Amino acid sequence: MSSPLTAVVAEDEAPQRDSLVELLAEVCPELELLAVCEDGLSALEALAAHRPQLALLDIRMPGLSGLEVARSAIAGGAQVLFTTAYDEYAVRAFDAGAVDYVLKPIRRERLAQALARVRQRIADAEPAPRLPERIGDAPCGGLQWITAQLGDSLRVLGIDEVLYFRAEDKLTRVVSVHGEALVRASLKELLGQLDSQQFWQVHRSVIVRVAQIRAFEKNELGRHELLLRDRPERLPVAQAFASRLRAM
Repeated sequence: MSSPLTAVVAEDEAPQRDSLVELLAEVCPELELLAVCEDGLSALEALAAHRPQLALLDIRMPGLSGLEVARSAIAGGAQVLFTTAYDEYAVRAFDAGAVDYVLKPIRRERLAQALARVRQRIADAEPAPRLPERIGDAPCGGLQWITAQLGDSLRVLGIDEVLYFRAEDKLTRVVSVHGEALVRASLKELLGQLDSQQFWQVHRSVIVRVAQIRAFEKNELGRHELLLRDRPERLPVAQAFASRLRAM
C-alpha cells in the first residue's frame, strides 16, 4: 500500500471542485486532503497552516492566481500540480516550476499519471523546483514565458508569441499575436533575460523580435522606422541601432 500523500486543493468553481475531490478519492485513496479551497487567498492560508506535500491548484482563481499561490507552495517545500483549461501554448510554461499540469475536463487516467509523477518526485527526494518569477527565469536559451496584465486578469504568454516590447510610463507593453498586455518590468530587465539572437533593442523604448522585421526605412521626417510582418504600426529606430539593421 502506498504511503499517505498530503495535499491542499484549490479550485474556485464548485462543480469542478467537487468533481476533483471525488476523482482524487478514486485514483489516490491514500491521499489526505488537508484543505479544499475556493480561492487563492484561502489556498495561501491553508498552505501556511498545513504545509502539505502537494498543492493542487487551479490557475484562474479570484484574489490570487494559481501561479501566485504556487510560488508560496514551492517556497514551503510542496510539489505543485496545476489544473487548467488553458490551451497548451500557455501550460507549457509551468514545467519550469510544477511537477505537472492537467487539462480540464480532467480525465481519470491523466490525473493518475500526474499524481504518479508527484510521488516519484517525492520518492527521489528532489527539492521542489523554483517557479519562475512573474517575468520568468531563463533556464535555457533565454526567457521562456512572462505573466502580463490584461485588464483585471493575468495572462501567461510564451515568449515565442511576443512580437515586440515597448516602454510605457513605468510599465512595458507586450504586443503578441493575441493582442496587447502590460508587464511590471523595465526594458532593461527584459533585455537581460531575452535571447539576443531572437530579440534586438532598436530604440531606448523598443525591443523587437528579429523575425518580425519586414522592412527598415526612413519616414517623411527622415527618421528610421521598422515595418513589421504581422502588425500595421511602425516602430521607431534610434540612430545607434540603425547600423545593425542595415547589416541584415
